[in-house]
Amino acid sequence: MSRIGKQPITIPAGVTVTVANANEVTVKGPKGELSRVFQKGISVAVEGSEVRVTRADDSRAQKSYHGLSRTLVKNMIEGVTKGYSKELVIEGTGFKAAVQGNKAILTLGFASPKEYLIPAGCSVTVTGDVNVKVEGIDKEVVGEAAARIRSYYPAEPYKGKGIRYKDEKIRRKEGKTVA
Repeated sequence: MSRIGKQPITIPAGVTVTVANANEVTVKGPKGELSRVFQKGISVAVEGSEVRVTRADDSRAQKSYHGLSRTLVKNMIEGVTKGYSKELVIEGTGFKAAVQGNKAILTLGFASPKEYLIPAGCSVTVTGDVNVKVEGIDKEVVGEAAARIRSYYPAEPYKGKGIRYKDEKIRRKEGKTVA
């Protein structure tokens, strides 16, 4: 058995987990609703106030999906109770961000500003023109949105300009020296 996959997941108060066809899971909570269909051979069962994930056989593919599926269910439960957020910081002269409707407008020193279409199930807020916060209930969507925003201008090691995660440390390099 997978060490992670065999651990049961406790369901907190206010959250309902329903399973259809043994591998289609829907989680409802105070922040919203998430659903996911898992691989064939992975079955999810709700037993009282716990969720258990089991696999059909000991094939290599089933073993690899066992722990993954358990973690995905746990992330769904945590998402509908607490939610997820990623914070980004924009550094550089004249670099800033703004939100207009469902688009994030990023002014990053290019000839024209970059526009990022905010995905459904995710919200982006900007404070002080340089602090961007991406929030949502689906961990994958939040992480993907933050990574896409960061990919427009990742922080560079010489001046530190660009977009970085709030807790990310940029190793600075020394520039060229004139002999």
